[in-house]
Amino acid sequence: MDKLIKGGMIIDGSGNPGYFASVGIDGDAITILRGDVSEVQATQVIDANGKIVCPGFIDVHAHSALMILHDPRHLPKVHQGVTTELIGIDGNSYAPFTQRQDLKDFIVLNAGLEGSPPIDPSWSSVSEYLDKYDKKVSVNIAYVVGNSPLRISAMGWGNRKPDGLELERMKGLLRESMEEGAVGISTGLDYPPGSYADMDELVELSQEVARLGGIYHTHVRYALGDRFLDPYREAIEIGRRSGVPVHLTHMHPKAAYPGSSMLLVDLVEEAREEGLDVTFDCIPYPHGGTRLLAFLPQWTHDGGLAKIYEVLRSKEGRERLRREFSRGYRESWDHVWLTYFKHERNKKYEGRSVEELAEMTGKSEVDAICDLLLDEDLQTSFHSSGLDPALLPVFFTYPPMMVASDALLLGDYPPALAYGSFPTVIAKFCRDDRRMSLPEAIRKMTSFPAQRLGLERRGILRDGMKADIVVFDYQNIKAPATRDNPKQFCTGIDYVIVNGEIVVDHGQHTGALPGRAVKRGSH
Repeated sequence: MDKLIKGGMIIDGSGNPGYFASVGIDGDAITILRGDVSEVQATQVIDANGKIVCPGFIDVHAHSALMILHDPRHLPKVHQGVTTELIGIDGNSYAPFTQRQDLKDFIVLNAGLEGSPPIDPSWSSVSEYLDKYDKKVSVNIAYVVGNSPLRISAMGWGNRKPDGLELERMKGLLRESMEEGAVGISTGLDYPPGSYADMDELVELSQEVARLGGIYHTHVRYALGDRFLDPYREAIEIGRRSGVPVHLTHMHPKAAYPGSSMLLVDLVEEAREEGLDVTFDCIPYPHGGTRLLAFLPQWTHDGGLAKIYEVLRSKEGRERLRREFSRGYRESWDHVWLTYFKHERNKKYEGRSVEELAEMTGKSEVDAICDLLLDEDLQTSFHSSGLDPALLPVFFTYPPMMVASDALLLGDYPPALAYGSFPTVIAKFCRDDRRMSLPEAIRKMTSFPAQRLGLERRGILRDGMKADIVVFDYQNIKAPATRDNPKQFCTGIDYVIVNGEIVVDHGQHTGALPGRAVKRGSH
């Protein structure tokens, strides 16, 4: 036997109460050993006395696709106990692309969410892309194909409906992507050009996904209708019409609708009672982030990067932006905090608000944002508060909910999500506030997302399952990351094991890179 974890309480990921036993690891598979193990021979023994032993955590919304190529150790997430991440979310994935220039342009467009790769992108298909991660990073990578690359490859960057041939091209690329390992399709219906897709187009694509056993993973169209319930109604209707399982990503209680946000959960429950397959995830912090470009209206992207630069540079474009920003959806620019700058001259704005940026530059907020985007080649990020902290723990108690980080890993002031999401659920919602049991919280971070994504032999500790394991101290696990001091690793996680190899040992990364590209239907 390669490794033996003995003396701990196993919480197996099923939601059942914990029990005392040992875990044997041979290669990348486990065996549960009950009773006396004193005679068991193992090359390495891990003493888990007084600790919890559970499956590795699965992040169902990870903005790690390019950053993990920069640093394959992936320290902010591995130190949380994350062993598998879902990338390609928000419709913004990096394969398939039929034209290399389109891929390069898309990386520039999305740099404020996921950075840029350290190498010249040399892939086009999903298979080639996933090879960049296989046995080259610390964690396993699962993949959903975004609808943006499908649209760009089939019909370009414009805001229009596809004709029949273009729609068939998208379907063909989607089928190939799933045959090469994608677990479904994602949409980011605030992010052009994928956001230009209407419901009929998304239903057509989702029907292809449903036939192949995948899921529809959606950042909903937040500007739709009442900007509250209607965006989620559209997503559920896509599931109703196509038959695809729907996963509503980062569905959270909104500060703008205090108390009323429970109606979001009611929508999910009503859909499930109807017989639809609907789940959601939520982040455990009241603030999150995205690319600064997200403040620009949809029309500014109609035509790709050239149109964005034209608007930012033109007097007419800025005048229109001023009119539209005055009707904006932010109450105050002093709660929009900036990060991720490539130029040293702009580092003084790290962690500063847009209001402070305007004051420091002597410009209006619109001009300050436009000039900064131009100077930084569009890559700057921001994060802000917008969730109702009073209702946030309540969302975590609902059975169809799972945990996600939605964590930007960029700049000197990334959201605290990047360093503390999963430990926060355990330390705050379970141990300190007693909102839910520890077995239930672990189920939401392990077997439930594994089931949702179709990841066989992962997410649960049973004989023959993959050896993705976390050993932690329940009484001492802590997530110290804050908005003002986010880059702090969590404490209390002693060991993280991925595919049978120890990645974190006594809280220190070992340098091992055993992560696999876990593809649809793979074992």
